[in-house]
Amino acid sequence: MGSNSSRISDLPKNEYLKKLSGTESVSENDPFWNQLLSFSFPAPTSSTELKLLEEATISVCRSLVENNPRTGNLGALIKVFLSRTKELKLSAECQNHIFIWQTHNALFIICCLLKVFICEMSEEELQLHFTYEEKSGSYSCDSEDLLEELVCCLMQLITDVPLLDITYDISVEAISTMVVFLSCQLFHKEVLRQSISHKYLMRGRCLPYTSKLVKTLLYNFIRQEKPPPPGAHVFSQQSEGGGLLYGLASGVATGLWTVFTLGGVGSKAAAAPALASPLANQSLLLLLVLANLTDAADAPNPYRQAIMSFKNTQDNSPFPSSIPHAFQINFNSLYTALCEQQTSDQATLLLYTLLHQNSNIRTYMLARTDMESLVLPILEILYHVEERNSHHVYMALIILLILTEDDGFNRSIHEVILKNITWYSERVLTEISLGSLLILVVIRTIQYNMTRTRDKYLHTNCLAALANMSAQFRSLHQYAAQRIISYTCRHLRRYVNVLDKLYFPHSHCSTLQHCFSSLSDNGEELLSLTCSHILRSYASSLFSLLSKKHNKVLEQATQSLRGSLSSNDVPLPDYAQDLNVIEEVIRMMLEIINSCLTNSLHHNPNLVYALLYKRDLFEQFQTHPSFQDIMQNIDLVINFFNSRLLQAGAELSVERVLEIIKQGVVALPKDRLKKFPELKFKYVEEEQPEEFFIPYVWSLVYNSAVGLYWNAQDIQLFTMDSD
Repeated sequence: MGSNSSRISDLPKNEYLKKLSGTESVSENDPFWNQLLSFSFPAPTSSTELKLLEEATISVCRSLVENNPRTGNLGALIKVFLSRTKELKLSAECQNHIFIWQTHNALFIICCLLKVFICEMSEEELQLHFTYEEKSGSYSCDSEDLLEELVCCLMQLITDVPLLDITYDISVEAISTMVVFLSCQLFHKEVLRQSISHKYLMRGRCLPYTSKLVKTLLYNFIRQEKPPPPGAHVFSQQSEGGGLLYGLASGVATGLWTVFTLGGVGSKAAAAPALASPLANQSLLLLLVLANLTDAADAPNPYRQAIMSFKNTQDNSPFPSSIPHAFQINFNSLYTALCEQQTSDQATLLLYTLLHQNSNIRTYMLARTDMESLVLPILEILYHVEERNSHHVYMALIILLILTEDDGFNRSIHEVILKNITWYSERVLTEISLGSLLILVVIRTIQYNMTRTRDKYLHTNCLAALANMSAQFRSLHQYAAQRIISYTCRHLRRYVNVLDKLYFPHSHCSTLQHCFSSLSDNGEELLSLTCSHILRSYASSLFSLLSKKHNKVLEQATQSLRGSLSSNDVPLPDYAQDLNVIEEVIRMMLEIINSCLTNSLHHNPNLVYALLYKRDLFEQFQTHPSFQDIMQNIDLVINFFNSRLLQAGAELSVERVLEIIKQGVVALPKDRLKKFPELKFKYVEEEQPEEFFIPYVWSLVYNSAVGLYWNAQDIQLFTMDSD
């Protein structure tokens, strides 16, 4: 374009860009547009490339902002694009490379300009730039709204233009431009409940495209179409640079983006690995943004409605007339894609959204016989909790909680036998049920949280998932049974230790300390009967004292956590503030064990074995005022099976002990076990979930969108470290 530029810094001096942003009006019929749009370059994808591009062109954009009120050149560019899109579908069928290539370039420029406009001005000013009246040379509220036309056109382009090698890039660019149009949320701290997004997308001309757009975006995600190889969709570039010369019209300018092929940004290594399918990634991000728009004042979010109601293509039942924006999609293909893509935050968030909001999808998934295909990737996310961001872990955990609300799921996961789980490194698992593996991973997640992040929300949901499963525990792997008991014991010991510090802060009982240390997670017995007797006697005295003072201590701890202690109160130390949390975990773990013993004792000899192995510690809590009720059944089971083992003699092998347990299960009088309400927890979104989800979705866009860059310093919606 003009003289060949060799550096990205030359872009502001480019004569065609200067004319676009200058003081002279350019008619939409001017040959100038063919010259402006005849450029080719390797599309920038990394944040480094995109940052350099924005910095080089910001002066051009700001010049256009200043001059456009008098020239209307932005509107002329958009009209050129709109007129071209009317022939885009036919051009794709006729393989008209040049036409599609120039149309893509027009959209690319519009996207770049729109991004700067949205960042630099209010929505009112933005709309004025799209309502220029050519006759009067000024803005008019009565003139046609080019912004609404542009949005409708983009929706048509995404849904109607066939996906071919030559249309791949323009399809991605159309989706990116839609994301940019919605990006005004990035520049507001508060969640927007009224914006141009609501104005155009929830009513008016764009509304009829709702279901078709959602369906197309879902299928783009499902198909994971890879981009065409370089040169397959446009033209080969000259080896010596100089831009694109397609040789059909002699007066066409050389490439605007020659800088990228002559040692500019394109010569730098990409900052992030290339995505297998930019179209699928961009489609998923746009879908999540649309699904999480807040409802308009007078209308619910139609994109969320579409996501909530779509059905399987094999479902022939009619849609109720009350359901708007309904459509059908292949559930088998969607399920496969969701299973394969769970390494990304956005795919996990989509899975959560569908499971939580679409009952048709939830019913279908719970009926699958290959549930391990979905559950294993979710467990792997939780297993590598150290490497994942907290939001990704939350979404994975809530997905498990939603699944465990179903009793059929809780039964079936114990029937699926897995072999050689290579990513589980704590122990070699040559063969284990999916249910036992799920228990191991969830307990590991709780343990990580309690020692590192100490997030109450996380451990509460982990415990809720285990509780939902507990009545259907079947044939627990010995390691899973051991971890249930040893994790409970860890908190029992910690609890006594906290109480010891709380009531006897100056006592230093080395014998007691030694007893605690001897009860490690590996299951070693107490070193001697003397220590065991001391520990039992001490705990009994402590719990007797606790029954008198416990409520006051917990009240103080709660007040201290809330910062509501009076000036005369002495703040409790950290270990005292932990008392509530530890007690809550112990109570829930005891209820989980009790639920299993009450409902499926005969299916779980390994759990009884592990419980007997740690019986000394459990016996100490028989008199605890907060656990007495739930300890009744556990105490009964321990005493019953312990007496049978004593009758069998000393030095019994593991195999013999398990045999005695299996025989004893039949003889245990079930009516002696106290009945408790069924443990069932249901996931419910907190009030105003958009306060969590909208910043989360836009953080995914910021970090994962292809070909889009925003300056971190401009973003108000969420905080981050600046580059």
